Amino acid sequence: MAVTGWGVVSPIGLDAPAYWSGLVAGRCGIGPISIAPNERLRQKIAAEIKDFDPLVHFAPDRLKFLDRVSQLAVVAAQEAIAGSGLVLDDELRPHTACIIGSGAGGQITQDEVFRQFYEEKANRVPPLTIPKMMVSGPASHVSMHFGLEGPAYAVASACASATHAIGQAFHMLRSGAVRCAVAGGAEAGITLGSLKGWEAMRIMAPDTCRPFSKDRLGMVLGEGAAVVVLESFDDAVRRGAEILGEIVGFGMSADARDLISPDDVGMARAMTAALGDGRLAVENVQYVNAHGTGTAANDIAETSALKRVFGEHARSLAISSTKSMVGHSLGAAGALELVATLMALRAGVAPPTIGYREPDPLCDLDVVPNVARSLAMNAAISNSFGFGGLNAVLAVKRV
Repeated sequence: MAVTGWGVVSPIGLDAPAYWSGLVAGRCGIGPISIAPNERLRQKIAAEIKDFDPLVHFAPDRLKFLDRVSQLAVVAAQEAIAGSGLVLDDELRPHTACIIGSGAGGQITQDEVFRQFYEEKANRVPPLTIPKMMVSGPASHVSMHFGLEGPAYAVASACASATHAIGQAFHMLRSGAVRCAVAGGAEAGITLGSLKGWEAMRIMAPDTCRPFSKDRLGMVLGEGAAVVVLESFDDAVRRGAEILGEIVGFGMSADARDLISPDDVGMARAMTAALGDGRLAVENVQYVNAHGTGTAANDIAETSALKRVFGEHARSLAISSTKSMVGHSLGAAGALELVATLMALRAGVAPPTIGYREPDPLCDLDVVPNVARSLAMNAAISNSFGFGGLNAVLAVKRV
């Protein structure tokens, strides 16, 4: 399926061109938390989206309906649809799907309402509390904003949410169920309540995210949104669209083993399924955008899974974790990473894994440390592995 538009709101850029410039430059979007109270936090860093002004994009009276997560989703979708050149007329809108992944939905609304209720002893909460905090909010607002009347729903599969959402859109297009799809992910969960929950898991880094580096200390929470426009290759060519890349395969699996611990066998099944679906031989893949969270267990498991799938060719792969720059945006991560993967193929540049300081014998593949690399690339995969053993992988090709 052809990708004809992409849109991004990220900690290193408020649109897709700025995002790509940040990735190539190895810009770090991780810093001190400013959008949530941090006095009670041990880990006081996150990858925030700075300088995002919702009033640039929405009228004040509309903002009362929109949690930050939905704001980010609509803005990313606006860029993607505008860039695609699609005319969403009365004929196309009923045949356009809208599938947006989110791990948690409107957490800022939830956190604030709970604070008012428990701390201030408020007897009433705002009447739009539930619509703003529901996990399907971003999908609903994107569909309403652009009048998309085809299938519209949310996917919630923890850190694999956006990849599952885009994969579902890919399947719908391939089956002929829809003619076009707007798909991606959004997350805005940098709140005191959420951060305390993540702290309790003891997997959060105190300084920065260093995926695959021996001295890595954990993940860093991020926020963001990314959306792509998908349509059949023939339709895109027929209307003269600029084709940014092609999704050729989608693979899914469940570890069915543990709620938290990653499993390299489950990861490998999803990668193998994506390659098989895309009819890609392992030796035809040059780049992997890794899940690469920076936690001890995940990075070791993913390295092992890559070796299981690619064999000796694993040592020829360029592998990078863009979470080292934008943090882990949970349900949005897969969409941000798919766009990064497509951009990498298109430009012939593998983004770096920044913060890398020391080789880990258990993570001994080429992780493009610290500096972007020019590389001839024709095919790649983007990995997403969520809590609960929920795995999703997209296979893409350069056009």
